[in-house]
Amino acid sequence: MMSYSDLPRPMLARLVPELQLSGQLIDRSGMAHLIAAFGREVMADVGVEEWISASPVYTARMRTALGLDGDGVEDMFKCMQLDIGAPPQFMDFRYSVTDTYHGGFELNHCGALIDVEPLGDDYVTAMCHHIEDPTFDATAIATNRRARIRPLHRPPRRPADRHPHCAWTVTIEPDRDELPLPEQSIRMSRTRAAQVELSAIDPTEEGRTDYRGHLLADLRFADWSHSALVRICEELALQHQLLAIGFTWAVGNRTDAEHAATLSRKQLTGIAGLTAGRLRACLGLGTDATSLATVLQLHPVLGPTQYTGITATRTGAGTEAGVLLRIPASSGAIADDGWPARIDAEHLDPVLAIAAAVDPTWSALRASADDTGLTIEIGRGPAGKELGEVAITRFSSGATFEFADRGIPLAITPTGASRR
Repeated sequence: MMSYSDLPRPMLARLVPELQLSGQLIDRSGMAHLIAAFGREVMADVGVEEWISASPVYTARMRTALGLDGDGVEDMFKCMQLDIGAPPQFMDFRYSVTDTYHGGFELNHCGALIDVEPLGDDYVTAMCHHIEDPTFDATAIATNRRARIRPLHRPPRRPADRHPHCAWTVTIEPDRDELPLPEQSIRMSRTRAAQVELSAIDPTEEGRTDYRGHLLADLRFADWSHSALVRICEELALQHQLLAIGFTWAVGNRTDAEHAATLSRKQLTGIAGLTAGRLRACLGLGTDATSLATVLQLHPVLGPTQYTGITATRTGAGTEAGVLLRIPASSGAIADDGWPARIDAEHLDPVLAIAAAVDPTWSALRASADDTGLTIEIGRGPAGKELGEVAITRFSSGATFEFADRGIPLAITPTGASRR
């Protein structure tokens, strides 16, 4: 059974931005189905609710994991660099710091905008105004509840090729009222996902083991220690789970439980298939049973293992080789009614999407359930067509996005006198 800790540092370093991009593309998977079911306005409202549920919780977790105990803009920006909402380069945030409590950022490239602009100004406004305003603040308050993130300019772009795509100021004033924690995030903080204990970081290892010190313009993950990269990967997988729970809650506020579960499963299927293909390429894997088991074990929609308890193992040899996927009946993820609860003997599409992304002939799935959980046997069969949920997600430019090596990152230093 493969885990993040079994991967070497260079492979983990490549995996981190992939997991961030996967998390960002969850909404490309889910929102299309929301628009079809409820329309654009409800889609935007759900987008707000899912992110303000999850973001304050997972940001606080990453702060704890990486020793980010400050309350200024630098620590806030460090958290944003490790957020599934801001995968490097695809969402190319460029930060500036004036002093401890004042700074800003612009998006040199916004992959989300590139995806949405063809849909028209109404959709751009929904994303860049209605969703961004409350969700940026929800992220900021995990560092300082007196923080405010406000636009200097943002899309719809006028002129159409305006660059950078948007620009924002960040201010923290000591005499300003604190923003309240969103009720959804308070509820989320009580979930098993919010409280699960993940792998510890060994401070004696070679490489960066925390993010104290200077804010860096880019994060070069090859500089980080093995255990830090393992923990970051686990936290990013958990960010997926928290966002998915928030999505299900928000949808459930607008429809019955069965319909909400169906939309959650469609969201899961789409991102499961798209991410599986990218993971296989990122890790340099083949199409054999061992590669499939590895993708399943490392896939963020099925992890982290401490939370989901899901295992994938190769079985057999030669032409009889296959994979056994085990989803336990009892886990934190099942208790939270998260993504693993969407998979049962009658609903195997999320697993099929992953298997088919490794190779289309991994199409023969057989499931059995008992009191201890669900067992899914995956074997070879006729190559099938890509599932519609995956094809919908693939419209994003993130589906084919390639990360570049930007070399040694520069430190971002304050440009003005501290007002602290």
